[in-house]
Formats: sequence, structure tokens, C-alpha cells
Amino acid sequence: MVCISKMSAAKTDNEVTPLHGERVTSQRLLILRIIREGEGHMDAEELYRRATEEDPRISLSTIYRNLRLFKRIGLVEERYLGEGHHHYELRRPTQHHHLVCLGCGRVIEFECPQTEQMREDVAKANDFEITDTEVYFAGYCSSCRKKRG
Repeated sequence: MVCISKMSAAKTDNEVTPLHGERVTSQRLLILRIIREGEGHMDAEELYRRATEEDPRISLSTIYRNLRLFKRIGLVEERYLGEGHHHYELRRPTQHHHLVCLGCGRVIEFECPQTEQMREDVAKANDFEITDTEVYFAGYCSSCRKKRG
């Protein structure tokens, strides 16, 4: 089995600004830029904190409303990474998964071709159309393992 670790793919403004007929506002562009520059995996509170540093008028409800819009039009993915809240990242063209460190909270992205094969096999065996797969592994990164002894 070969699974490849990857860093978040950066996107240009041209790749993330088409809003499928929705208005392109400065607040929407700000939110998308923060998600892109923050290497993804931010929760709504962290996104709000960063956004208010640049636009103090933006509200938490604006953050949530736009995250719902971005999810609906396929720009952003919502991920549950074993915490009490969700994280958001820009949608990538390839399927990827996450390693989550229980010590420092670091999130490492990786691709694993076997996941796609598993999806196909499970879908076929169960006559089921799978539209999304979310895989994360929780554990400890090498730095946290060293600290733990």
C-alpha cells in the first residue's frame, strides 16, 4: 500500500473566486483568502478571528453563512477531525485524507489510491452511490511522541 503525504495545495484568486452566479463581495473574497493562506483546517471561530483583524465589521454569522454557501457551490469542504467542531478547507481536485496529532493538533494531509478502490468496491457491493468520503487517523506525530517519551 502506498499513501503519499502532501501539504495543502495553494490556489490563486482566479481558482477560488468563481461563485457560480453568487455576488463576489469583499467579505467573501476575504474569507476565501484566509482559508487559502491559512493552509486550511480552520474552524469558523479561527476564521472569524482572522477576518476581524482585517475587517472589524464582519460578523460570525457572515462567516457561517458564507461557509454554507461555499460548501453548497463546491469551493470549500467541511471536515470533522475528531474535535467538537468542524474545520474548513478549499476543495481540491483529488481525494485526500488527514492525520491528526492528539498532542499538538497538527494536521497532515495524505493521498491514498487504495481509498478510491475501497469506495468503488463498497459502492458496488452495496448498490450505493458514495458522494463523499472522510478519513482521518488520530495519533501522535514524531515530535509529540518524543516529548511523551
